[in-house]
Amino acid sequence: MPRSVLSIALAAASVLGSVGAGSPARAALRVASFRCDVTPPLNGRQLLISSDPVKTIEDPLWAKGIVLDDGKQRYVICAVDWCGLCNSSHRLFRSKLASAVGTDIAHVAVQCVHQHTAPYTDGDAQKILDQQKDPPGFVDPQFMEAVSDRLGAAAKASLARLEAFDRVGCGEARVQRIAATRRVRGADGTMQVRYSLVRKPALRDAPEGDIDPMLKTVTLARGDRPLVRLHYYATHPQSYYGDSRVSADFVGFARDRLERREQVFEIYFTGCAGDVTVGKYNDGTPAGREGMAQRLQAGMEAAVAATRWEPAAELRWRVVPLRLEARRDDPYAKLPQPAHGPDAIMRARRAGLRAMAQRADEPFELTALSVGHVCLLHLPGECLIEFQHYAQRSAPGRFVAVAAYGDLAPGYICPERAFAEGGYEPSASRVAPDTEQRLKGAIRALLDVPADRGN
Repeated sequence: MPRSVLSIALAAASVLGSVGAGSPARAALRVASFRCDVTPPLNGRQLLISSDPVKTIEDPLWAKGIVLDDGKQRYVICAVDWCGLCNSSHRLFRSKLASAVGTDIAHVAVQCVHQHTAPYTDGDAQKILDQQKDPPGFVDPQFMEAVSDRLGAAAKASLARLEAFDRVGCGEARVQRIAATRRVRGADGTMQVRYSLVRKPALRDAPEGDIDPMLKTVTLARGDRPLVRLHYYATHPQSYYGDSRVSADFVGFARDRLERREQVFEIYFTGCAGDVTVGKYNDGTPAGREGMAQRLQAGMEAAVAATRWEPAAELRWRVVPLRLEARRDDPYAKLPQPAHGPDAIMRARRAGLRAMAQRADEPFELTALSVGHVCLLHLPGECLIEFQHYAQRSAPGRFVAVAAYGDLAPGYICPERAFAEGGYEPSASRVAPDTEQRLKGAIRALLDVPADRGN
C-alpha cells in the first residue's frame, strides 16, 4: 500500500477506533517516558553550523520522549536536542523508535529542539556530497546508526514502565524578555534581520514584533500525581552558535532544572520559531544566557501553576501526508558567506536543497495527538510563527500546542507574502512559495476543522 494511502488509513483508524470509548471494556491509557544521551563525540564530524570538529561539550544533549498506549495502538512523541534531522536521518530515528515499541512509523513524531550548538544531519545530502571531489563530512553514518540504536533501546526498555494515566492538564503563561521577531522593518522599508545575537542598537531596540509570548504546558497525570510534562514555546533556542561547542543551551538548562526540582519527567518542544529569535535580549555573555534560562523556567513554572484538568478518556492520533515542491532557484547564492568554512558549509546547504528536490514524490507525515480538548501538532521544517497563530485560530475552543522542527528537509516554511517582503527566511527556504496554502490545509486536516477556519 502506498505510504500516502497508508497514512490516511491510519488516521481514519485512529479516529474511528475511539468510537465506543465509553465501553467498560476500554483499556486504560498508559504512558512511559524514556531518555537517551545523543551527544556527539569529541573530535567527531563537524556540526553544520560550524566546519570545525566538536571540541567542547559543555553539557549533554538528550532525546526525551514518551510512549503512549491505549490498548489498541502505541504512539511515540520525542524531542531531540539537535539542530535538525532531515530526510533519511529523520526517517532513521522514527523507524528505530517504531520498531522498538512495535508500532508503525506513522505513529512516531520526532521533533528537534533546534539548538545551534548541536548536530544538523541530512543523510541524503551527505550522499550527494560524497559523489563530489573532496566532500565535506557532516554526517557520520556509524554514529547515526549507533545513536539511533541506543534511542530505540531506551524506548523499548520504557515499555516495562508503562503506567496508567487518567487526567490531562493544560496551562499557559507569558514568558518575559526572551523572544522577539527576527524580521524588523527598517526605516528604508526593507526587511532587516535581527539574528540571535545583534550589536546594532537600532535592531536590538526595535519592538518585539510578531511572536507568541505564551509558553504552553501539557501534563499527563494519574490522580494527583503528574507523570510527564510537555512544554511548548516558540523561539530560536540559541544564545551561542557558529563554533565547535556542544550544549543544550538555555532551554535545556531550564528544562533539566525544573525536572530536578519537580521530580517529574519534563520534555521541551520548540514551536514555529522560524522568524523568532532571542536577539533583542541576548548579549552573548554567560550571564545573559543564564538570565534567559531563569526566565524560561519561570514561565514553565507559571504554566504548571495555571494547569486546568480534565479526564483523559481517549487518544486520537491523526496522520496527514503533505507533498511539498522544492524551489527551483539557488537561494544560497544570495546569502553572505558564513564566518567558518564558507565553502564546505555552502556546499552542504546546496546539497540539502538538491536532496529536498529529489524527494518530490515522498510526502512529509504530519501528525497530531488529541486528548480531550488538548491537541498536540507536530509539523516539519522551520515554520514561521504565522503557522502557529493559524493553528490556534483554527481551533479556538481547544488547547493547541505546536511543535515544529520535525523533518527539516524543507528548511524555512514561510507565508507567501514573506517572499515579496524579503529578509533572511524566504532567501534560505528550500520550498516554493505556494507551500503556505498546502501547509495550512494540512493543519486544518490535523485539527479536523472546516476550510474557512483560521482565516
